[in-house]
Amino acid sequence: MSAENSTLSAPVEPVGTADDAKIAAVRPEGSENLPATDVVEDAPVPTESVDFAEEDAALAASDAGIDLGEETAEESESAVAADDMSGKSREELVSLFARLMEEKPVQSLRRDAEAVKIAFYKLHRAAVEAARRAFEESGAEGEFVPEADALELRLKDLFKEYRRRRDEFNATLEAEKEQNLRTKLAIIEELKELTGSDETLDTTFVRFRELQQRWKDTGLVPQEKVKDLWENYNLQVDNFYGIIKINKELRDLDWKKNLELKTSLCEQAESLILDPSVVEAFHKLQKLHEEWRETGPVAPEFKEELWRRFQAASSRINKAHQEYFESLKQEQVRNLELKTELCEKTEELAARAFASRKEWNRASERLLEIQKVWKTIGFAPKKDNNRIYERFRNACDKFFEAKRAFYSTVKSEMDNNLQLKIEICEAAESVRNSEEWKKTTDELIALQARWKTIGAVSRRHSDEVWKRFRAACDAFFERKAKHFASQDGEQEENLRRKNELLEQMAAADVREGGYELIKEYQRRWSEIGFVPIRHKEEIQKRYKAAVDAMFGVLRGSERDRSMSRFKEKLSGMKASGDRRLRSERERLYNKVRQLEQDIALLENNIGFFSKSKNAEAMIASVRDKIEKARAEMRDTIEKVRMIDSEE
Repeated sequence: MSAENSTLSAPVEPVGTADDAKIAAVRPEGSENLPATDVVEDAPVPTESVDFAEEDAALAASDAGIDLGEETAEESESAVAADDMSGKSREELVSLFARLMEEKPVQSLRRDAEAVKIAFYKLHRAAVEAARRAFEESGAEGEFVPEADALELRLKDLFKEYRRRRDEFNATLEAEKEQNLRTKLAIIEELKELTGSDETLDTTFVRFRELQQRWKDTGLVPQEKVKDLWENYNLQVDNFYGIIKINKELRDLDWKKNLELKTSLCEQAESLILDPSVVEAFHKLQKLHEEWRETGPVAPEFKEELWRRFQAASSRINKAHQEYFESLKQEQVRNLELKTELCEKTEELAARAFASRKEWNRASERLLEIQKVWKTIGFAPKKDNNRIYERFRNACDKFFEAKRAFYSTVKSEMDNNLQLKIEICEAAESVRNSEEWKKTTDELIALQARWKTIGAVSRRHSDEVWKRFRAACDAFFERKAKHFASQDGEQEENLRRKNELLEQMAAADVREGGYELIKEYQRRWSEIGFVPIRHKEEIQKRYKAAVDAMFGVLRGSERDRSMSRFKEKLSGMKASGDRRLRSERERLYNKVRQLEQDIALLENNIGFFSKSKNAEAMIASVRDKIEKARAEMRDTIEKVRMIDSEE
């Protein structure tokens, strides 16, 4: 069986994540304590895997020496659908195959043997891979060698016995065919003698019927002898009818019966032309030909016409069957070419040395797409199918081995980063109770800056070490905030000044002042010191809303100016002729289509991010991009409408 439909998946790798909270970046004495920028460590992007389990199972079985060989005609004719093997353990599969060998004829076992082989080696290969990973993770020296598997040995013994019985059956069948050939040749000789016999009509005709029955009762003969044998037999039957002077009425009755049977066979053959399954129709036609040969002669005036009719239907079915397999062969050759191209692309990826996790992630996504394309391509020619899959599998394995080695180095680096961050935590904890406000503030700011320069740590330690550092910083700054909260008069004055500034911002003419005016208000706000802590959150929200409103007004006015400029541009285009208008409309229309695709991709990415821990910042960034894209798409659509109104 060919290796198709299985899984090439990436190895498990260490993953670095973001310290997904915010470090409290502290300002000098007399300024407000605001959060610093997020520190997001570069993490691998999660990807799907493509299922190649059946290909791997078929390849593993072939490597283990389990090969069923070519299917014989007898196996094809007696084949039935295999039992469902899903959900069965390896022990159950071995026991089932042993039982089937005792209960079913060997020539009808092929489908079951194929199904058991694939199901067993899916499970077997998964067990070997799990043992390999455990060996590698244990750090043991030397090369991994799987332990001997008693169940696999038992299955190999069963398949060996199955092949022995199958070979014995085929040998016996061939011997029977040779004996049948000798028997039928003897019958033909007896028919020859019968035509020259001096016996009475009744005796001769009885012997003729006996010879015909013996011919029908004799089984199959070697396929290459069938045509000549039947032609010789039919010749002697015709000679008998032509030479022996039997009762005309009896002969005519026999011819009439044969005419009805052969007419029916013609009709059945003609109906097969419409059969949707070309292969099934071909096999049914072979049985009709056997029945035709076994049916006696018809009256001479019908013989040629009837045969031409039967042969015409047979020719159409045979031609369709031949064309089907020719097209299948060509398709398989093309599939081999396509799979060879994918092997070359995978080998190119496997040969490259990527230097960062981002590069490895992009390469992994590329390989995943290649694997998905591979799954859409059908079988290659049988002699090449396992070979090309093994080449593809080896290239994928080489890629993931290199990726595993890279992440092994990354893991060592992340372990060192963890130790450095633990040292920073210890330094922060040593000053958390200090009352030297200025000195300790500077020390913590320096520790925060140093924290940002250190790379990622592993996912399982990232949150823990970050929370420890944040807790030490927060403990000091909360004490500091309480200390300076006693200076109520100054903070109340700061609150009054900020409220007054918010009123000025609400009344400001942003369209006139532009971005410089907004920056001026932001500068003045930052120069005002602390406010009472009970008002801090509320005043900050009002400030943010005011700034957002000013930016909104400014963006709106810019949009109006942009549309005005576009109208002027349209006037110039219209003066130059409709061709420029159509070209501009086509460009804008294509831009709308591209923006729709970008939005769909971004929305799909949110689904991936939502499965990650602490992905709020990434999701917020993506949603902001989506909103900007939608705004741009609305403006572009409006421009298209403006062009349409001009035409």
